[in-house]
Amino acid sequence: MKLWEIAHARSGDKGNISNLSLIVYNPEDYKIIQEKVTPERVKQWLSKQVKGDVKRYELPQLGALNFVLQEALYGGVTSSTALDKHGKSLSSYLLEMEI
Repeated sequence: MKLWEIAHARSGDKGNISNLSLIVYNPEDYKIIQEKVTPERVKQWLSKQVKGDVKRYELPQLGALNFVLQEALYGGVTSSTALDKHGKSLSSYLLEMEI
């Protein structure tokens, strides 16, 4: 199953850091993403873009995981020449991950 089948995602940025939130539609699915969507898997999945550490924060009361991706925006919005300077497409790409 792909993540988009049980969750939606949001993204944000600050400098060269991208922030991705993964939120389940159904609270019963939180345990699945908690088990399957580890920082290591997210870093591997986004390895072409994320060069630094990936830290995960758990928000069980919201049915959400928040990932902070270091060195993910090619230097940051003001210095990047990337098409997606803010990394907004990273959340959509994360939803394509098979779990």
